[in-house]
Amino acid sequence: MATAVALIPLAYLVLRTGQGGLRAWLDTVATERTATLATTSLLLAAVVTAACLAIGVGSAWLVTRSNTPGRRAFAVLLALPLAVPSYVAAFTWVSVSDLWAADPGTRFEGFWAAAVVLTLYTYPYVYLPVAAALVRVDPAQEEVARSLGRSAPHTLLTVTLPQVRPAIVGGGLLAVLYVLADFGAVSILRVDTFTRAVFTAFSAGFNRQGALTLASLLVLITVVILLLEGRTRRAGARFSGKHVTRPARAADLGVWRWAGLAGLVTVVVAALGVPAVSLARWMASGTSGSDATGRLWDAAVGSLTASLLGALLTMALALPVGILVARHPGRLSRALERTAYLAHGLPGVVVGLSLVFFGVTVALPLYQTTWLLALAYATLFLPLGVGAVASAASQAPPSLEEAAASLGTSPAAVFRRVTLPLTLPGIGAGAALVFLTAMKELPATLLLRPTGMDTLATRLWSATAIGRYAEAAPYALVLVALAAVPTWLITRRSGILPAAGDREPLTPVELVEETTAVELLEGVKA
Repeated sequence: MATAVALIPLAYLVLRTGQGGLRAWLDTVATERTATLATTSLLLAAVVTAACLAIGVGSAWLVTRSNTPGRRAFAVLLALPLAVPSYVAAFTWVSVSDLWAADPGTRFEGFWAAAVVLTLYTYPYVYLPVAAALVRVDPAQEEVARSLGRSAPHTLLTVTLPQVRPAIVGGGLLAVLYVLADFGAVSILRVDTFTRAVFTAFSAGFNRQGALTLASLLVLITVVILLLEGRTRRAGARFSGKHVTRPARAADLGVWRWAGLAGLVTVVVAALGVPAVSLARWMASGTSGSDATGRLWDAAVGSLTASLLGALLTMALALPVGILVARHPGRLSRALERTAYLAHGLPGVVVGLSLVFFGVTVALPLYQTTWLLALAYATLFLPLGVGAVASAASQAPPSLEEAAASLGTSPAAVFRRVTLPLTLPGIGAGAALVFLTAMKELPATLLLRPTGMDTLATRLWSATAIGRYAEAAPYALVLVALAAVPTWLITRRSGILPAAGDREPLTPVELVEETTAVELLEGVKA
């Protein structure tokens, strides 16, 4: 079922592009404009992903494994940019840059402006899984390396990071797919990418076939990225919470801890300070309309309703796939997981149009209902749910399920009484992440929302598109505030806490004694 939902946009693309024939497809692909769009899109994705990996991994290590001051506060603050939609961030950066620019004719736009904005609001996709993985990694291997004379940097590069490579690669995959599918920031900052070209062609209505051809090329790029990611993930060890009985010792950075603090402050101020200044300025300008409060309330209810339905439907579809990936790894489970990612790399407008076609031709009772919009969210954000469930299920010991089955419990009862409770933390985290992301989704919401229904994202876009920033400010503020709640919950549930420092590394004798004790305890529990 989950695979069928993920394949709806792909089936729509194949059907529509196939109507024009292979020759028409090649004529559109083999052009200088397509080459330029591909180069710009891939280069932007590469730059942003590299920056996200640097910021995400670095900040995760500083928060979980160093004695940098204020780590507990930064553990939450570093995740909050995830609550800011890219189009809101782009508008606020343009607004602040116009206010402070020395030359009034200079506008904050272009490739590097988009790279900065997308990096600042995408790096949490790397930071959160890497920080959670670092918390769960058993420090014994690092302590053995240090006791053998390896330096701290050498241990970090050769022992610690390889253990969390799946989290790094998975976060990088989400970042690169997010950048390829982003529409809001690149449109506002005037960067020609595949997504902007597709949306422009659809909205203008002059070349729908060409837009679908570009979208199909984006699918092919996503397939190549998924193949490369699969090879990289299989090359690294998977992290696990098993045998972790104590936190790792916090590294003493000495005077360099202040440099780490400065880096974290810079990231937080840039990501959160600029939108805060801009939104405060917009709010100070006042709002227009006597029924502004009523429209704001209706939009908030619309956002909450659609996002909640989308999160529930997504997790219902993601649960069997995630458990299959964790409990029965193989070609089938890997193929199902990769299929879920294909639609995640598509522009929301393509997913929206495919579901409009699906609703009109296949599921007419769903057309113009909130459930069709929820189905679009499930199609777009299914990988977020699958990843959360698979991670939680892989952390849970399968021996408990095997013991229940050996006692004569039916498979359905084992799932209900053992597997599901063990996976609930992942289900909750996945639901919060999908809910958060659905609240920010714009193109699919614009196409699929029922007539008369508004969301915070659509009202915000309508106001900012015509330069009515004062009217847009309340919608942006409420959207960010509501999205910050699941972001905070995700951070707290992930177990990201500052490392317990002030403990000396174990000597080889102590390490052997502790390892033996752990093994004995495991034997007793078994």
